[in-house]
Amino acid sequence: MNSALIIIFITAAIALFLGIRASRGKEMNINEFAVGNKRFGTLIVFLLIAGEVYTTFTFLGGSGWAYSKGAAAYYVPAYICLAYVLSYWMIPKIWRFAKKHNVISQPQYFMKNYNSKALGVVVAFIGLIALIPYIVIQLKGLGIIVSESSYGTISPFMASTIGAVIVTIYVTISGIHGSAWNAVLKDIMILFVIVFLGIYIPYHYFGGIKPLFEAIENVKPEALTFASEGYSQSWFISTIILNAFGFYLLPQSFSVVLTAKSERALKKNAITLPLYTILILFAFFIGFSAIIQVPGLQGADGDLSLLRLTMQTFDPWFVGIVGGAGLLTALVPVSVMVMSGAVGLMTGFYTLLRPNSSDRQQLLVSKLLVIFIIVTAYVFSIIGGKALAILNIMSYGLITQLVPAMIFGFFQTKFMNTYGAITGIVTGVSIVLFNAVTSFKLADIFPNIPSIINDINIGFVAIAVNILVAVGVSLATNSLDTRKSPNMAEEFIK
Repeated sequence: MNSALIIIFITAAIALFLGIRASRGKEMNINEFAVGNKRFGTLIVFLLIAGEVYTTFTFLGGSGWAYSKGAAAYYVPAYICLAYVLSYWMIPKIWRFAKKHNVISQPQYFMKNYNSKALGVVVAFIGLIALIPYIVIQLKGLGIIVSESSYGTISPFMASTIGAVIVTIYVTISGIHGSAWNAVLKDIMILFVIVFLGIYIPYHYFGGIKPLFEAIENVKPEALTFASEGYSQSWFISTIILNAFGFYLLPQSFSVVLTAKSERALKKNAITLPLYTILILFAFFIGFSAIIQVPGLQGADGDLSLLRLTMQTFDPWFVGIVGGAGLLTALVPVSVMVMSGAVGLMTGFYTLLRPNSSDRQQLLVSKLLVIFIIVTAYVFSIIGGKALAILNIMSYGLITQLVPAMIFGFFQTKFMNTYGAITGIVTGVSIVLFNAVTSFKLADIFPNIPSIINDINIGFVAIAVNILVAVGVSLATNSLDTRKSPNMAEEFIK
């Protein structure tokens, strides 16, 4: 057994231990399991939200896109920083409404805001189909990281299996608390690894950051500019806007918001997290360095650029540290995802079928749903083959179809009712899924359309259609709608 594998196993064992121990001294009920009884302070909320940023996508997909697509990769820090700016005004309103109405999940929020059980069911289903590819990203990434950093001793299949088992164990025992404890360890390790590699590798091979980009300009200048078609400027801008609005609508991010003990904690994070996000650039420096030092990686193999360059540069014991950090970038986000997805399904489906169910029954069902979600994602991680960043974009395209209903829900308005919200969401999601299956572009419908319009992210197009359909249906059905929801407008203007 090589030293790298030993370090990775030790890291996995520590993660399992911390995840289980997090339940000590707590009487686990559904509120404690799902949102920590809304008692998390600024630091824990910070680490949990950051956990949704520094994932295997950042570790592999970010550097992989810098390697394969060049400047297009910069959409990642751009949309995340914009999401935090938007969150300063929007998220405290959602938190206030959730606290007032005892909301513990995203489907429950929409259900109570629109006073519609049907909408809650739709949101629960959309959240699930958006989460599955996101969890697949983490499991596939975990398999790649452990397999590569163990020098092939552990197969990707076995690594993903072990990771899925670890997450299932500590989430069913500790809920969100296990994720919070491991988030502390993860952020310490990932910050050290990403910053160190992002500085050391450019200086080791090129003599600095500036010489690195000068070398790229000589060897592959197209990597430093946007493509004229495809991943062009219009794609870049539309994807940033799409993902920025969708960031906190991902079920795991939404759940973290609900764990905060105060609005102040959320606002502090909105101010500080953009600075923390800039560190993603170090992952891009590694990917750009690999263009010259590890040439020839094609397609999805671009996601291997960080690990291949690390293995080429360092001794096995350090590769083990990198692998351990990468392992945690999967375990922490996956644990929040499966927990939030399970609670969403429980509140969106089970409690509608069994409205008088006890807290104990709801907790048990949530834990069973954790197992269902992780097994489903695990199966897709084995049979799926798309690059990590593409899966990431598809998840955002799906979940952002909830944006119109969320924003209109801040106001009592005739332009959005339950019928319109549901119809718009279903229409937008259908467009995103159809695109995922067929890879169609606007040019397939309008052959003479200019590339600047054809390259707009399909998820962005789907939202535009979503709004038109939702508003049209709402105006046509206002006389039928009996919505008597809590006055979210009062929460918004406070």
